[in-house]
Amino acid sequence: MGTYVDGRTSQNASFANSIAIPILVIDTPQLFGQIGLITAGVGANPRVILKGTISLQLPLALVGITVTIVRGTLATDPLVYSATSTFNLSVLAPQVITFSADDFTPPITDQLTYTAFVSSNLLGTIRVGPESFDGILVSD
Repeated sequence: MGTYVDGRTSQNASFANSIAIPILVIDTPQLFGQIGLITAGVGANPRVILKGTISLQLPLALVGITVTIVRGTLATDPLVYSATSTFNLSVLAPQVITFSADDFTPPITDQLTYTAFVSSNLLGTIRVGPESFDGILVSD
């Protein structure tokens, strides 16, 4: 049974249509959430459970949206999770993407930082909210 060590939330936008942030560069990760988990008291077999949601208004074209999570602060840091969803031309309402990821036995330092990014393969994608990114650290 795991023991809770720390948990954090990054809540960029709490409500639907509460923001309007365009993704201006194709296939370039744009940060939408970041958390830092304190590792004091961590025991054996640490693991991090991550989850989140992001809502996007998509252009009227075939578009691919990629969500990535890294251990660190830069899009080039070690990849923990990546998923791409493709939406078709008939999607008119904002699309909500939810995800769940895990990082088993990460290297323990004073703090583990996780960053969530979103990218689009087509211009015209707008982040509209809500946006949320959460994580908890547990160990044996």
